[in-house]
Amino acid sequence: MTTVQSIINAKASTRADSTFLISPETNYELSYSGLQQAAQNIGKYLPALGLAKGDKAAFLMSNGLWSVKIFLGTMYSGRVIVPLNAVCGDDQLRYVIEHCDARVIFVEEDYRQKYSAVFADLPPQIQIIPTCRDNGPQWPVTLEAAEQMEAPVLTQEDEALLIYTSGTTGRPKGVVLTHRAVIAGGNNTAAAHQLHTGDRALCVLQLYHINGEMVTVMGPLVSGGSVVMPYKFSKGDFWSLIDTWKCTWFSVVPTIIAYLLEAAERLDEPTCIAKDRPQLRFGRSASAPLSPDMHRQFEAHFAVAVVETMGLSETAAQILSNPMPPALPRYGSPGIAFGNEAMIIDKQGKEQSRGDSGELMIRGDNVMKEYYKNPEATAEALRADGWLHTGDLAYEDDDGYFFITGRLKEIIIKGGENIAPREIDEALYQHTAVLEAAAFPIPDRNYGQEILACVALKPGAICSAAELEAFCVEKLGKFKAPKSISFMDELPKGPSGKIQRLKLADAAIKNLQQYPD
Repeated sequence: MTTVQSIINAKASTRADSTFLISPETNYELSYSGLQQAAQNIGKYLPALGLAKGDKAAFLMSNGLWSVKIFLGTMYSGRVIVPLNAVCGDDQLRYVIEHCDARVIFVEEDYRQKYSAVFADLPPQIQIIPTCRDNGPQWPVTLEAAEQMEAPVLTQEDEALLIYTSGTTGRPKGVVLTHRAVIAGGNNTAAAHQLHTGDRALCVLQLYHINGEMVTVMGPLVSGGSVVMPYKFSKGDFWSLIDTWKCTWFSVVPTIIAYLLEAAERLDEPTCIAKDRPQLRFGRSASAPLSPDMHRQFEAHFAVAVVETMGLSETAAQILSNPMPPALPRYGSPGIAFGNEAMIIDKQGKEQSRGDSGELMIRGDNVMKEYYKNPEATAEALRADGWLHTGDLAYEDDDGYFFITGRLKEIIIKGGENIAPREIDEALYQHTAVLEAAAFPIPDRNYGQEILACVALKPGAICSAAELEAFCVEKLGKFKAPKSISFMDELPKGPSGKIQRLKLADAAIKNLQQYPD
């Protein structure tokens, strides 16, 4: 089973009446046979819209029944699905639509109104299909009139998914993932987390990001489990969804962990005990480093183990994972390699010894084919021997656990010394008033670069910049402590919830005097 088509067909054969997806707002349950039927119908409609095998269809939708049907059904039919980021802004959305060569866009009315200027300027050859997340597309032809044809024969090397990076360092890059990579992404998740047919995931991450797509759609699909998919994340509904639908695991990002902890503290919720949710096996955190202090707090308060992992768009999500409970996690590490190879190299490309820092490299079936229409970037990222440059600085300890220290493009070089921003972030997260934090460099005449940090405080918390600066000096020493700290209501984030560190410098300079001591 090496394609999305073969996986869905196999599950429909062996688990026809078993639930694959639950839409909690409507109480609708989609079975595996229902998923296969929906995918086959999409495979009949798309040719009627003029899409041949390998052509691209995009969708701009919130999570729900039909976003999953379109996501999986397009790949099932041999076409390439292009998820559009619903929070990227007009300029980036316009660029992605123009760059991706999509011939059809499925779009919800709310998003069409939000991006009315973008849709008003689209060339006439791009077909817009109004789509409701619960009731589906307004097809311009009937199913009976659609071309009745068999789904094309697919191979694992056929392209399945074109997903665009967040573009924090320039224009977004289109990551091309084959069926081989997409299936590997699901299998890596299922293997690392020991998923089985009785498992049920809670998906609160949007399907325009690789985490939601691979971890909580493809993971349950390849393992024969099920997924509960609300329209969006809600602090108030999170635990009730787990309780109502008996979810056995969930996938979140550190920002959500921070929000859930803050809400529990603000509402003075009692600490949970394990017997409160006996079916809940674990939670999963990825897409950004999880502060060890926050990791421990969450586990202590909610009585659920959190498995920290790491993934990339270029690797169909998961590349590293901590062990499953009852094994203890390695706090501060996203774990060991799972389903792919990993190594650390120096600047000359030579593999580093354990304990030595360098760039993290990945090789495996989950690695992308290329960056779409960008051979230069592809050549920079992919070596001839299949190893992918991640751009992450890391080291591997004696037990094979990897520790991420920063990004090559984000490292702070102060007075000739390399300083990992994450070290400063984690010091700030230890302060009880801090909800979000990120350190970054700015030019400095004396040191070459100096350290600044942006912080968002927990609702109702009171804390001065001077207090936080002194706190960092105590934790890190004066040399590594931020020279200045700027307060923001919320730090800028990408679609996965990852703080966009490279966007903070301008914002910090503007806000530096906004909150005087």
